[in-house]
Amino acid sequence: MARVRVRQHVNPLSKAYQKPITPPNWQQIYAHPHQPLHLDIGCARGRLLQELAPQSPQWNFLGTEIRHPLVDEANRWRDEQELSNLHFLFCNINTSAAPLLQSLPENVLQCVSILFPDPWFKKRHQKRRMVQPSLVALLAQYLVSGGRVILASDVESVATQMWECFAAHPTFACESQQWLPENPLPTASEREIATLNKGEPVYRTVFVKK
Repeated sequence: MARVRVRQHVNPLSKAYQKPITPPNWQQIYAHPHQPLHLDIGCARGRLLQELAPQSPQWNFLGTEIRHPLVDEANRWRDEQELSNLHFLFCNINTSAAPLLQSLPENVLQCVSILFPDPWFKKRHQKRRMVQPSLVALLAQYLVSGGRVILASDVESVATQMWECFAAHPTFACESQQWLPENPLPTASEREIATLNKGEPVYRTVFVKK
């Protein structure tokens, strides 16, 4: 499949991304819609879930991404592989999290990953960052008890900001007070592989819903 070239960064606060999505009919998306669900927020090309879905047919996997061409590319690959437990959805999670999470079958959301989100280094741009208290509160509402949130970044200040947002919510407890030396997932994202190949650190942590 030809690799789609897209913009590296998209401003989630621009007017084009403010309309919440209409969630799909999950009965039509997944062969078994009541299986445990792993939600990967900001999945880019979806390579992580493309690795995980065939390995774990007893789970469903959903990737959300704000860059539409990447979603189209990922779903074409899904169709070619005939995977009925994998789907990719175009949306701005900060405007669409509520309708998306509300639409899911009850008690299926068991794992959420937010890996290497856009760092938005400039202080005036940090309100564009994906992890905000409002998103944390919604995940706390819909994640099952004992469900996990896996966070990672190659920018320590971004990882720290994500950690602080989840640590501030009374529903979540961090599994470790130090950055995790190993990936808690059985496979790595494209960004993690590239970062490690350059000899650079990855800052990882896991929160559990109490």
